[in-house]
Amino acid sequence: MAVIETHNLERTYQDGNQVIRAVDGIDLQIQEGEFTAIVGPSGSGKTTLLNLIGGLDKPTSGEVIIAGTPIHELSDNAMIDFRLKHIGFVFQAYNLIPVLTAAENVEFIMLLQKKSKEERRQRSHQLLEAVGLGDRLTKRPGELSGGQQQRVAVARALASRPSFVLADEPTANLDSHSTANLLDIMARLNEEEHMTFVFATHDQRVIDRAKRVVTVEDGKIKSDESLDR
Repeated sequence: MAVIETHNLERTYQDGNQVIRAVDGIDLQIQEGEFTAIVGPSGSGKTTLLNLIGGLDKPTSGEVIIAGTPIHELSDNAMIDFRLKHIGFVFQAYNLIPVLTAAENVEFIMLLQKKSKEERRQRSHQLLEAVGLGDRLTKRPGELSGGQQQRVAVARALASRPSFVLADEPTANLDSHSTANLLDIMARLNEEEHMTFVFATHDQRVIDRAKRVVTVEDGKIKSDESLDR
């Protein structure tokens, strides 16, 4: 089952008299349970494509269909609600709330979903245990290493039980040890829980672990390779 579909997707920007085609007619399907890296040099369009898939940006033309819903047709408020229920995000900059503990950061999205206090507590503890931070529940972001903060971000992305997780350069600020730990965790969640991950990255360490590599150049898909790993 395709959890993500794009059809003739375009996103253009006006730069003076010039039209910039950041995403230029992309057709893409991501199946449930895939572990996919979207790769390409800076300016290739990979982050714009990820933002369109995640509903953080609207296409100039074309379609984005997520779990059967054409999200390009949703109002801004409906899109916010849809993202909350269906899409998990992991960003390069972690984006944790500094005054909240690790557990509270993970719980935050469930608080927005109006989950009970007990359900929030149980799931946040379970997820932080799964990413190897069961002993860091009460630590605030400033008391955690970069690798630990990114693992909290992964746990937070999974808290809402999303249809898939989008990760935009999630390893960019991490050393090799933290990157290996993070990728091990994501790969295990992919294998054991069939969680779908889509990365935008130019990090070879991520590319080497991906089971599918989609290369984007000048806003177009240049190659799409499934790998037997």
